[in-house]
Amino acid sequence: MKQIGIWLDKEKAHVVTLHHGDETFETIQSELEFFNPKGGSRSKTRWGPQEVVQDSRYLEREKQQLQRYFDRIISIVGKADELGIFGPAETGKKLEKFIEEKHPLLTQKVKTVKKADSMTDNQIKALVRDFFAGSG
Repeated sequence: MKQIGIWLDKEKAHVVTLHHGDETFETIQSELEFFNPKGGSRSKTRWGPQEVVQDSRYLEREKQQLQRYFDRIISIVGKADELGIFGPAETGKKLEKFIEEKHPLLTQKVKTVKKADSMTDNQIKALVRDFFAGSG
């Protein structure tokens, strides 16, 4: 049985694969740009209109980059029998939603989506091993 645990955030994903007693560890960089749009400026008149920053362009670009990032992750974990998703923030939930929408056959293989703070590589390996040892 091929069990795969993913610890991910917007910067990188660590993939731990457990298969017939073997353990492999792989890191995938997200290539996500971190946008920091500059704020708008005030009008020359005292109560005049304020210029608005168009966040939609930045958000759409980030969404496209996230989809490419998730596609790369799925290309590696697509053959899993069981899948665990871990990580801080909301990126794990976004990956779960992406799997539900784009890869419905993989949805039933997702055993958990849990929040987990930043960890060292060895802590991530231990987290995945312990999770699948407890669920198997």
